[in-house]
Amino acid sequence: MFVRFLGSEKKLIIFAIITICIYLLPLYLLGGDAHIRVHDNLDSNLAWYKVLSESGQLLGPTDATISQVINGLPRNAYGPEYSLIVWLYSVFPTMVAYALSQSITRIFAFIGMYLLLKDHFLVQKKYVVINVGVALAFSLTPFWPSGMLSTLGMPLALWAFLHIRNGKRKWTHYLVLTLLPLYSNFVLGFFFFLFAIGVFWLVDFIKGRRNYHFLLAIVYMTFLFLVVEYRLVYSFLFDDEPNSRDEYFHARLSLWRVIRLTFKNFVLGHTHVMTVHGLFILAVTLLSLYIVIIKKLWKQEQAFIFLVILNFLLSTWYAFWFYKGWLPLTERFHFMDTFNFARFHFLRPLIIYVGFALGLKIIWEYGKRSKYYSLFFIAAQILLLFCFNDEIIHRNKPSVNEFYSVELFEDIKDHIELPVEEYRVASIGIHPAIAQYNGFYTLDTYNNFYPLTYKYEFRKIIEKELAKNKKIRTYFDEWGGRCYIFTDELGKHYMFKKNTKKTLKNLELNIEAFKDLGGHYLFSAVLIENAKENHLELERVFEADTSAWKIYLYKAL
Repeated sequence: MFVRFLGSEKKLIIFAIITICIYLLPLYLLGGDAHIRVHDNLDSNLAWYKVLSESGQLLGPTDATISQVINGLPRNAYGPEYSLIVWLYSVFPTMVAYALSQSITRIFAFIGMYLLLKDHFLVQKKYVVINVGVALAFSLTPFWPSGMLSTLGMPLALWAFLHIRNGKRKWTHYLVLTLLPLYSNFVLGFFFFLFAIGVFWLVDFIKGRRNYHFLLAIVYMTFLFLVVEYRLVYSFLFDDEPNSRDEYFHARLSLWRVIRLTFKNFVLGHTHVMTVHGLFILAVTLLSLYIVIIKKLWKQEQAFIFLVILNFLLSTWYAFWFYKGWLPLTERFHFMDTFNFARFHFLRPLIIYVGFALGLKIIWEYGKRSKYYSLFFIAAQILLLFCFNDEIIHRNKPSVNEFYSVELFEDIKDHIELPVEEYRVASIGIHPAIAQYNGFYTLDTYNNFYPLTYKYEFRKIIEKELAKNKKIRTYFDEWGGRCYIFTDELGKHYMFKKNTKKTLKNLELNIEAFKDLGGHYLFSAVLIENAKENHLELERVFEADTSAWKIYLYKAL
C-alpha cells in the first residue's frame, strides 16, 4: 500500500499541498500573535507597505515624496504600484496580507519546481516521488518574505523558457512569463536569472541553434519587468540627485576572508535566499558525486556535475565581490558600488534543489535498496525545513503585535496631544519602522534609497557617537541604509526589550541638529542617564502588557 501511494502522482501532490497548508497554519491561526522574521521584514518592508498605502502616494508621480519619512522620502524608494504585494497590504490587514503572500509564494514555488523536474529533468514516472518531494522541500525554504517569487518563481520561469526553447510553445508558458513580473522583484532575483538565460541562448546561438522564439521570450519578460519597475528605471536613468547608495562601499575583505566566506556561503547559504542545504542536501551531493566517480557516470550525469560546479562558482563569485582587490575598478566605475552584482548567488536555490533531485536520482539507481536512502533524504529534508518554520525559529523574538505595539504607541500619541504631522520623532534602541507603522513622522528610517544630502544632515546628530566607535561609523558612512540614532554604548543593536538593564551613561547627541530637522521627541528603549546634558527632558515612561518595549519619551529642549 505504501509503495502504491508513492507511485500515485495525484495522491502525492495532494499530500504536498496539505503539508504546505500545515506549514502555513500558524500564520492563519495566530495572526498578530505569530512570530515572524524581524530582519528585512518587520523592521522594514511590512512598515513600508503600511506607510505607502496610507500616504496617498501609492499611485503618485515619479517625483512624489512620502512626507511621513525623513521629511520627504522619494516615492520611488518604495515598491511599484504594479507589484501585487503592494496591493495585498493596501487591501488587507498586515498579517492577513502576509499570510496570503506566503501562501501564494509557496504554492507557486511547489508548482514551478514540480513541473520543471517532471518535464525537463526527471521525466520518467518512476521518479514521481523525487519530483514531488523535492518540489515540496523547495516550497518550504525560509525565503525572504518580501522577495515573493523573486527566487522561488525561477523554476516556473525556467520551465516555461525550456518549453519555448524546445519548440513546444503554449499560451500557458507565455502566461507564466507575463504574470511572474507582477509578483517578484527584478533587482532582487530576476535580473540575474534573465542574464543567465540570455547566456544560455547565446551559447545555443554560438553552437548554431538560431532559436529566435526563445530570444523574443527573454526580451518579452525583461521588457515587462522594466515596465513594472518603471520607477527604478526612472531613478537610474533620470534622477541626478545623489542618493545613499552612492556611498555604498563593498570591496573591503582580504583574500583569506574571501576564501572563508566562499565556503561559508556554499555550506550555509545567505539570509535572503536560505535553502537549508548544509546537512541532508549536501550529504546527497557528496554521496552522488562518489557514485558518479566510482561508476564513471560523467557523461550520463553531466547536468548534475554542471550544477554542482556552478553552485560552487556562484558562492565564489558572491564572496569575491567583497574582495578589496576590486577597489581600483569600483573607484573608476561607480555603478559597481551602487548595484550589487554579488546577487548572482540568488540563482542558488534553483540550482541547489534541481541538483538535489538529480542527486537523489543517482542514489535511487545505485542499487536495489538504495531508493530507500533517497526516500529517507527527502523526508529528512522536509522535516528539517519544518523545524525552520518562523514560529519555531523566531519564537524568542517579539510577536508581530508585540513588535509594533499599537496600543502602547496610541498612548504616546494621546500623551503628546498634537497631530502627528506637526512634530518629528526618532528612536533609540528600537527600529524606527515601529514608529512609522504607528503613524509617527520619523527623522530616522531604514531604506537603501534616500537623498545623500539628508544622510549628511542626519549624521550631524550622531557625529560624536560615530567618532567613538569605528564599527558603527563604517556601517553608517559606507552604507547608511539604516539611518538610525546610533550610539557607541548600544552599537548595532536595535531591539532592547522592556526587561533590559542597559542604560545610556555617556550619550552625546547634537540636539540642535536634531531640532533643525524638525525633531521634537526621542523614543528610547533604554534610560538615558545624562539626558539633561543632551538637552533632553524625560516626559514619561510608557509600558504595556501587549508590548515588548518600555519607551522612555524624551522631549528636545
